[in-house]
Amino acid sequence: MIACETCVVRNRAICSSLDTDELKALNAIGRRRVLEPGESLMWEGEDSVLVANVIDGVLKLSTGTEDGREQIVGVVYPSDFIGRPFGSTSGHGVTALTEARVCVFSRKDFDAFAREHPGLEHKLLQRTLAELDRTRRWMLLLGRKSAGEKLASFLLEMSERLVQPGCIDQPDSALRRFALPFSRQQVADVLGLTIETVSRQFTRLKADGLIDLPSRREVVILDREGLMAEAG
Repeated sequence: MIACETCVVRNRAICSSLDTDELKALNAIGRRRVLEPGESLMWEGEDSVLVANVIDGVLKLSTGTEDGREQIVGVVYPSDFIGRPFGSTSGHGVTALTEARVCVFSRKDFDAFAREHPGLEHKLLQRTLAELDRTRRWMLLLGRKSAGEKLASFLLEMSERLVQPGCIDQPDSALRRFALPFSRQQVADVLGLTIETVSRQFTRLKADGLIDLPSRREVVILDREGLMAEAG
């Protein structure tokens, strides 16, 4: 496994709290894995045997409904942490949307390591609280915002989260041009809309001069302030 010191998400991942010796110890219990689009890393309801740091790529968190449909309940990006430390089962499936590289750990090994390193446990708590805040914002988006506000918010989040893995998170680091890792149907599923509504909103945002759509998946933000206003 490549040394942690050369990891492109080193300055943003949970392991950023560790010193050189601690990184070596963490390095010894982990391994790198490459996932192809559509390949799953974890399955809903299965024993929680793995946790992982995302190095590159985008993955979806999904759960199944009683009638057999899939509901996307979250998206993870480079430097995000996935899995359930100190947990017994996985609450959702984790599947790659794009080619992805992840740093994988046995949950039991990681749990033991975290107990011995308070700095890492503190980072896990920070990440958990940040995820809780993000979930609350998502509840507001799904429950109160209009279709246009939902799509604008979604595009702004994509532009901020799809920055290069080595970049430090800052407001001015957001992308102007990016490729969506979702199909139109997946965007609709994430936002609780129909595919027809999503297509109409994309067309409207383009007609209003807020975005351009050079291809089916590519998005160019032409007017970020206008898109932020649209997002409410």
